[in-house]
Amino acid sequence: MNVNFAERAHNHNFKLDPIVRSLLDTDFYKLLMLQFIWKNFPAVHVTSEIRNRTTKVRLAERISASALRDQMEHVRELHYRKSELVWLAGNTFYGTRQIFEPAFLDWLENHHRLSEYEVHEQDGQLAIHFSGLWTEVTMWEVYSLAIVSELKTRAALAELNELELDVLYARAKTRLWDKIELLRKVPGLRLSDFGTRRRHSFLWQEYCVQALAAGLNSNPEDVRMRGTSNTALAYKHNLEAIGTNAHELPMVMAALASRGSDEELRHSQYRVLELWQRSYGGELLIMLPDTFGTTQFLDGAPQFAARWTGERVDSKDPFVAGDEYIGWLMKRGEDPRGKRLIASDGLDADVIARLHEYFNRRIRFSAGWGTLLTNDFRGCHPRGENSFEPVSLVCKITSADGVSAVKLSDNPGKAFGPVELVERYRRVFGSPALEETPILV
Repeated sequence: MNVNFAERAHNHNFKLDPIVRSLLDTDFYKLLMLQFIWKNFPAVHVTSEIRNRTTKVRLAERISASALRDQMEHVRELHYRKSELVWLAGNTFYGTRQIFEPAFLDWLENHHRLSEYEVHEQDGQLAIHFSGLWTEVTMWEVYSLAIVSELKTRAALAELNELELDVLYARAKTRLWDKIELLRKVPGLRLSDFGTRRRHSFLWQEYCVQALAAGLNSNPEDVRMRGTSNTALAYKHNLEAIGTNAHELPMVMAALASRGSDEELRHSQYRVLELWQRSYGGELLIMLPDTFGTTQFLDGAPQFAARWTGERVDSKDPFVAGDEYIGWLMKRGEDPRGKRLIASDGLDADVIARLHEYFNRRIRFSAGWGTLLTNDFRGCHPRGENSFEPVSLVCKITSADGVSAVKLSDNPGKAFGPVELVERYRRVFGSPALEETPILV
């Protein structure tokens, strides 16, 4: 907790100060998804790319492409430590031991590698592309996003003197404490850190996680800060590793199915559920229904989906999406009070508190607190500049076995894919283009 951020930034003169120092420094769901891909789709080839949705911020003018390559090459040289693999093998995740199969862990130690990549500049942005086996490409997502985000931070820190750095971090700590103070007043609240991919820095994320745990978990019988999606921090600080899966799975499976009939394409979103449930033996059953539109997903979902543990809300207004999920559960004969609702998109402390109050006693609500936990330096710059404000960085699958991938989302601003394919997907899935809402992070 006692990190002198200002002194460290001011005295930084390492030839290469690695941003990612362990392959566990990723979201836990990436490891779960990697095992799923290794098990079910070991021969599928994919491509993916990083995009900056905050186009007004020209990252190529702030970040050196050579520095980016140096950091990414460092990640490619890393290996899982024996102690890390022992922890993955023997730890209890979600109350279950041995989520990771021995054969998978052996492959992870001896055979897994990260794919090749390309970096170039385009229209003031850094264009980063990955290509290879799905098992080689998928793990790049969080590593690369965290690297780009922290390189942006380091470029801005280099412009400040030591006093200004002190002011910057004093303001950021005060802002964080104000948020914790607000959340401490919310009885029964449950939240986790989801802030790896767009964090200010690894050290700042670690500080935020420790501060949350210290501020919210003073009563051992009322643990409000449940854990972190960052596997390295969970491992280091004996926290619960949080996460299940993401949009990447239905995007790839839909791309593969799109070579067939419209019905095969539409069913692919439920095929993900079938394979996931089979792969994890009835554990980790949290749906993410918004890849091609939440409403159509729920309308056509098989009955077994209603028996899943819960739903994660991403691109839809969480108040609206939560009500929709509760209503759907009741129609399917399920008691929502025994289910989980996890909100995770662009949340901040005040919204988390309001969501908890709104859903309290109706469903087991929890929040995945991301960028506005680990990278909220808005208004903290000592000269009033905005160079520390977070940007909306994403890494998305662009093709699977040569077929372009598509994401519709509940927010058109997050739609992804060639126009003609987006039109086909909207027709097949019955997902109209909804009103676009601003994307903060």
